[in-house]
Amino acid sequence: MYARRIFPVRGVLKWTRRHIFLFLILATIPVILFDILSMKWLRVPWLPLGVLGTAVAFIVSFKNNASYDRLWEARKIWGGIVNASRSWTIMVKDYIADDFASENVPESELKTIKRELVHRHVAWLTALRYQLRKDKPWEMHLKSKRSNKEFRSKQYLVCEDKEPVAEVIQAYISKEEYDEVFAKGNQASQLIGIQSKRLKELKTKGLIDDFRHMEMTNMLVEFYTLQGKSERIKNFPYPRQFATLNYIFVWVFIILLPFGIMDGFEDIGDHILKDLSTHTSRSSTIHQIREFIADHFEWFSIPFSALLAWVFHTMEAIGENTENPFEGGPNDVPITDMSRGIEIDIRQLIDDTDIPAPYTGKNDIVI
Repeated sequence: MYARRIFPVRGVLKWTRRHIFLFLILATIPVILFDILSMKWLRVPWLPLGVLGTAVAFIVSFKNNASYDRLWEARKIWGGIVNASRSWTIMVKDYIADDFASENVPESELKTIKRELVHRHVAWLTALRYQLRKDKPWEMHLKSKRSNKEFRSKQYLVCEDKEPVAEVIQAYISKEEYDEVFAKGNQASQLIGIQSKRLKELKTKGLIDDFRHMEMTNMLVEFYTLQGKSERIKNFPYPRQFATLNYIFVWVFIILLPFGIMDGFEDIGDHILKDLSTHTSRSSTIHQIREFIADHFEWFSIPFSALLAWVFHTMEAIGENTENPFEGGPNDVPITDMSRGIEIDIRQLIDDTDIPAPYTGKNDIVI
């Protein structure tokens, strides 16, 4: 978890503060109608409401499990990218040699070729993470622009929102490759295609033998596979029919909840009044205060209604915020930080220079 400081208790309360106020209002209105305006018929039996709450709990649980599966699969995919990137770099470092060339190749030229292949791989990582950060209409930070935009700007930094992809990639590839890549739609796919073409050229020059060329080509196929898995999660959301109905069911339960809870609290107040009726000192001030509280005990349902509504809504919101693990949320897969970590690792493996520093993020949050 890279955003550990975002979700302590204080963070959760801050994140959901607007809804907490709304739940308090929704819980207060029925009590006012019930107690002050004497609309005693305004109540919902707890039995059907309890059944509805149980059904909603199952639906919310199903969504959260599905959302977590998407998040965890995304993390496993990028874990695979980390391992495959290191394997690719080791192959580049050890497989490219002039053992099978018709003439000796200077070590400086071999080092330049290795640096070129590794830098092009970093360009692929960069292009892929920028593609995964592109906005989709179903993503949470677009559906709730106000609250999430405010949260993003104050709490953490999404590098892909600030730095254009063309400027970042330009440092890793040549001008000719840059023009070729950005003339096409999927830059990440084009970069792997260029890698494959370059491997073929090296094989023709005798700098890679057949077996090594096949192994390195298999690594490129693995990168395509991992890219496709990432794109599958990015481009296919959690089914909207489930998400929409889940949202509606949660709000139906939240709206009906105060009407069922205050009836139970009124019964508690009636029991208290019966106990007080047995006391002899009915004229005392304390007794009158107790009697007044018992007579209006349904007001105590307000915090309990708000608490239950907050629990159900927050669990639904957690599932909603988890289902798109690449959109740039504080608890998404930190692909920007992982890309920089991979870059540092693989460039150090080939003894490269001018290696960038790790991302520090904002407020100790890296994504």
